Amino acid sequence: MRTFAGGIRTRRGTRPRPASILARELTRSVTTGKGLIPLCADHSLLHCTGTYVVDAIHFRDYRAPRRQWIGRQDEMRALLHHRVYLTLFCAQLVALVGTGLATVALGLLAYDLAGESAGVVLGTALAVKMIAYVTVSPVVGAWADRVPRRVVMVSADVVRALVVLALPFVSQVWQVYALIAVLQSASAAFTPTFQSVLPDILPDESDYTRALSASQFASAAETILSPLLAAAALTVLTFHDLFVGTAIGFAASALLVVTTAVPAARRSSRDRFRDRLSSGVRAFGAVPALRAVVAFDLVIAATGAITLVSTVNVVRDLLAGTEADVALLLAVSGAGTATAAVATPRLLRVLHERTVMLVGSVVALVAVGGAVVLAAGASWPLACAVWAGIGLGNGLTLMPVGRVLRRAGRLDDRPAVFAAHFSLSHACWLVTYPLTGRLGTAAGFVVTWSVLLGLGVVAVVLAVVWWPRRLTRPVLHTHDDTAEGHVGAADRTGHGWVHSHEVMPDEHHHPVPV
Repeated sequence: MRTFAGGIRTRRGTRPRPASILARELTRSVTTGKGLIPLCADHSLLHCTGTYVVDAIHFRDYRAPRRQWIGRQDEMRALLHHRVYLTLFCAQLVALVGTGLATVALGLLAYDLAGESAGVVLGTALAVKMIAYVTVSPVVGAWADRVPRRVVMVSADVVRALVVLALPFVSQVWQVYALIAVLQSASAAFTPTFQSVLPDILPDESDYTRALSASQFASAAETILSPLLAAAALTVLTFHDLFVGTAIGFAASALLVVTTAVPAARRSSRDRFRDRLSSGVRAFGAVPALRAVVAFDLVIAATGAITLVSTVNVVRDLLAGTEADVALLLAVSGAGTATAAVATPRLLRVLHERTVMLVGSVVALVAVGGAVVLAAGASWPLACAVWAGIGLGNGLTLMPVGRVLRRAGRLDDRPAVFAAHFSLSHACWLVTYPLTGRLGTAAGFVVTWSVLLGLGVVAVVLAVVWWPRRLTRPVLHTHDDTAEGHVGAADRTGHGWVHSHEVMPDEHHHPVPV
């Protein structure tokens, strides 16, 4: 593609056409059904006439004509009118509320069983959770194309509901660990399966981005609202009753999913279980963008561990605050994440995913630098700024990941790719959680947060090296007859269908054109 400021250069001796004129011609041709501008499935086009050819004009923000003039609020309203998505989103919401109540109830249960050693019990339960996420999700991804995804999600919700109903009856700490292992294994089956369904029911990238934003906003809001709901409930109920509320949430989620027509996953061409098990991880090793995603996950884990592990000690020991102040500081971090969820869809209209993720990582690392300063001199305004910055930066880094996963890899490998990412991202947390806790106890905040800052900087450098900017630029390439579904309505030239877009290895681009 050859471009210059204010227009697009053409061939065969014709003079350049201003971009504004071409945009008007595009609008007129697609709205009236006239003209000679064939559109491709990825919103690029090949403009052919008898006098000139414009090679691969790429309209990044182009949408279907019916929705071209709809405002952003109307677009979000249209997304909520998507019955399958709305039902699954509601299922996610009630499950999130149930999980939040269970988190509060589990902490109280641990204190009831272990007293002063409750922190050790919760830390071990968290480690069990991460191990389950890392080990179970790839296995689920390997079978995702063999078992209906609705069955997987409903079964996971039923298992989770039964487990939380059993938790009030435990009398030994080891029983808590066993039930948590089963509970989180079910979550490791549900979450990546749910994530792999979204791009199938929302093929339009704009809709998919808004769906990711809504999910991220819901998760951030849950971290703020669930403790408040639990506190209100505990004024009239015991913490054992919170487990009942959690079970009701999971049961409602299962009921919503079972009434939804969830599309089946495309069956993988790999017959052997071992090949399907490793296909997702192999994709992360082979695709530069996916390798960078793992590096960004490490940034999120290194910076996020500060808010999730150290908040209580920071508030009580460093800032001399109360238990209510702990909830306040966590709410500030959640507000930062919610802000990122609202802002990211607009940023992705004009910026590439790589750019947004880099900006988010830098924001989070700068906030960690502020945390090191905070450890040397306590300050509530600085603490709020640091926690908000970590939440904002991690939200900006995490939000575009789904779009990258959606484009990277073959369609029949999509469940395995999402499951592998779920596993690898939590493997990063499995490193930073104990590192933050143990090193913080032994060496203090300054040393611990400096180590996490260095780890995050190394991860950002790796992301930039593994996913250089040149790989995000459009590549002009051709397709033969086998790619007809990918190129859409583009006219065929003597050398096949020609168009231009960012290329990742999938069923239409293997090997990757250079």
